[in-house]
Amino acid sequence: MLLTDIYSQISQFDVKQRNFDTTEQLIRATREILTDKRYFILLDDIWTIPDWKYIQSALPRNDNGSRIITTTRIKSVAKACCSGIDAHMYEAKPLSDEDSRTLFLRGLFCSSEDFPQDLTEVSSDILRKCGGLPLAIISIAGVLAYRSKTKEVWVNTLESMISAAADDKDSPVYIMKRIFLLSYFDLPHNLKECLLYLSVFPEDYSIDCRRLVLIWVAEALIPGQDRQSMEELGRDYLNELINRSLVKPTKVGADGATVKECRVHDVTFEFIISKAKEHNFVTIWNRNGFSENYPSNEIRRLSIQLGGISGTAEEMAKTIKNAAHIRSINIFGSNLMLVKHASKFLSSQVLRVLNIDQDYAKCYLEPVKTFGQMKYLRIAGYLSGCKLPENIEKLQHLETLVVGRSHIIGKPLASIIQLQKLVRLRVSCEVQLPNGIGGMQALEQLSKISLGIQSVKVIQELGNLTNLKVLGINWQYYNGVSDVEGHKKTCILSLSKLFMGLRELRVWGHETFSFRTSCAHTSPPLQRLVLHDSLKPLSMVPRGISSLVSKEGIDILACLPKLVSLTVLFIDKERDSSRMLHPRHAINSQGFRHLVKFNFTCWLEMALEFMPGAMPKLQRLKLELKAWCQFKYVDGGLVPGMQNLTGLRHLALRMNCDAATTDVVQALEDNIRDAADAHPNRPILHVEKYKTGRPIVHIEKYKSMERSGLQQATYGTTNIVRYGRCHTCRW
Repeated sequence: MLLTDIYSQISQFDVKQRNFDTTEQLIRATREILTDKRYFILLDDIWTIPDWKYIQSALPRNDNGSRIITTTRIKSVAKACCSGIDAHMYEAKPLSDEDSRTLFLRGLFCSSEDFPQDLTEVSSDILRKCGGLPLAIISIAGVLAYRSKTKEVWVNTLESMISAAADDKDSPVYIMKRIFLLSYFDLPHNLKECLLYLSVFPEDYSIDCRRLVLIWVAEALIPGQDRQSMEELGRDYLNELINRSLVKPTKVGADGATVKECRVHDVTFEFIISKAKEHNFVTIWNRNGFSENYPSNEIRRLSIQLGGISGTAEEMAKTIKNAAHIRSINIFGSNLMLVKHASKFLSSQVLRVLNIDQDYAKCYLEPVKTFGQMKYLRIAGYLSGCKLPENIEKLQHLETLVVGRSHIIGKPLASIIQLQKLVRLRVSCEVQLPNGIGGMQALEQLSKISLGIQSVKVIQELGNLTNLKVLGINWQYYNGVSDVEGHKKTCILSLSKLFMGLRELRVWGHETFSFRTSCAHTSPPLQRLVLHDSLKPLSMVPRGISSLVSKEGIDILACLPKLVSLTVLFIDKERDSSRMLHPRHAINSQGFRHLVKFNFTCWLEMALEFMPGAMPKLQRLKLELKAWCQFKYVDGGLVPGMQNLTGLRHLALRMNCDAATTDVVQALEDNIRDAADAHPNRPILHVEKYKTGRPIVHIEKYKSMERSGLQQATYGTTNIVRYGRCHTCRW
């Protein structure tokens, strides 16, 4: 797993694209890339000496000053990693009393002044039991955050930490176990089940929060009858798990509050797995076979993880026999036979969730037609030969259908229109939608629809989906459309009907369109807009918007009053961009009043300039620029005026170094770093440099730890509190 992560980060190819037959091929390919390179690799949380030996065999020793840092909780592994001449082992020390208290109070009070003095003594006793372990301190603070801040309650909490008799009750392992038990038993029943459901994901898996909430709802882990209120409550549940420090947010949305992705710390994950097995909440099938609870007479949830699955024929037969009550099946990994085996479990009449996160395999879904209770069906990855079941219309409770990279052909596609409860539909862009799509009034999310291959009747019906909130379209034309202009007019009319209800719009394509029909006169409610792989979508705005401003291009977008996230991509240097941006386009204070996140990719000869008062609420700015353009803008560089972005907190620069000299690349990097250093907020800066078709070079620079709230990583045998498995840097 770690080696595949390394290869994916240093290579222009993903491991899935190369499809290595043996681990030796992967090792050889990794060595070939690194042989003549100076590299820096950080390997987080190695568990066994064989794991280290396996990874070490792929990392060539050279005289280029390469460095490897490993972290582990096991001293013998740390010693094995330090067998080289220049190796050094650092054993992480517990936090000091002062740092422990600072970390503890940060999770409970807005400031130290708010801390009640009568809790001083008992808080010191609690921290003493935590032994300076950061995760223990954060976890117990999460428990106390939902309890009354009185001395009596805190004393009871302390007594719970030390109540059980044990010879090693002062050991770190015992302390963490007691704190996790406190956290777990402090949860309401429904929240406990939501926490246990995290055990279906592989260790260190990056969990999509929106997807997680939908699965919770589909599994009826969230109480309620109304779908929307249940989804809102599910998001509240997730936020509570985060506030209790049981789940770690790893990606936050443009609003700065909505968590988009999360992870579970490996120590916490071990506890969740143990409780899930104890309560027969989940059965796990991976390269080690089935989890200990597999002989149970009733399998409730099946999680198939990692590529190499194993298990005897007897185990397989027994497990299939006990599959009649499976409520969910989650499949992760990459194995040609994995889904074929998993299809043997598709006999449950109560299956509510089928989530296949699987690559390169045939998908046998015919039994799904019997799943009258199914609410969530997702088939991700590069699946071949995948067809929806003939009688998919029988899935009358289905709310989410995602088949983003599968080929859906024949009768099942026409049957989709009978799924009147379907709320989210995502198909691959080569799919032609059936007539009758306009009758699916429950649809709120629809993507990725290629308008150029849809019939005029289907395009007309799309305009009837007035409940749509999220829409993703590809707007390009290929051979086969007889009346392109007429088709364009129909698209414009239908999309104009939808525009006033959309919250999120994603557009791929490069057709030169302009909405010539009127829209409603009220301000459009778009909050997120993505204009991808295109120069022309900036003019694809209804007249209701274009009338608000006198200039085209980004000036039009500046007047979207509720826009909080904007992504714009310019890549085709052969197209005329003069209508979109001036050579150096000035963004003034007249627009983008609520924009929080701005991603701007430009491979053309143009630059941005932020004037005083521009984008007053912008916190995250991500730029991808052609480095060779830097010399054309000597005065101020490609992006002057960043000091005028008063709310900026995060700045990312991705440089395309094609046709650029080393001096030009360095000049652009220095320009951005100087701007970040001079900014009063000292934003977190991330810089990437790459050449087309070559591995990406990662260079990271963070502002001071004190300002950013980040904790310095410690390396050694204890207290490793990091998220993410492998971090590489090449230069």
